[in-house]
Amino acid sequence: MFKNIFSLFNGNQKEDQPHKKMLNSIKAKANAKRTTTERVADFMTARFGSMAFLTFNVLVFFFWIFIHTGQISFIAPFDPFPFSLLTTIVSLEAIILAVFVLISQNRSSKVDDLRDEVQLQVNLIIAKEVTKMLKMTEMLLEKNGIDLSKDPELKKLLKPISEEEIEKKLEEEIL
Repeated sequence: MFKNIFSLFNGNQKEDQPHKKMLNSIKAKANAKRTTTERVADFMTARFGSMAFLTFNVLVFFFWIFIHTGQISFIAPFDPFPFSLLTTIVSLEAIILAVFVLISQNRSSKVDDLRDEVQLQVNLIIAKEVTKMLKMTEMLLEKNGIDLSKDPELKKLLKPISEEEIEKKLEEEIL
């Protein structure tokens, strides 16, 4: 435990790097484990969520409307107003894009949940380490004859963190 704390002060960056790499690589590991469907969904979401795709769609709609309202005389309209075929195509495009976005967001949400879980575990470890440091400080102060009995806040801080209690509170809030 103290090795973790003291490594923050000794400047030995080599010890800290594996933890940093692990935390930074959660997304990279999740990306590497994506299914083909998730890869396609991420690709499609990245390409279709752009100004270029929006511009392309606007141009296609304008040309479609110009062609099918008879504005361009050398092309015979085959989808007259109210543009039923265009409406069907746009509806299908919206459904397909929505599914790709949802697949991509679900995967992203799983990665975020994993990151949150890791962060919670790290925070619990830090809380235990800080509590231990406070206990050590209290012992040193008492050994030097300093009265700490009048500090109710310190008594609360010296109380160990109950992971079960935190878990119960979280479950109550979520469920």
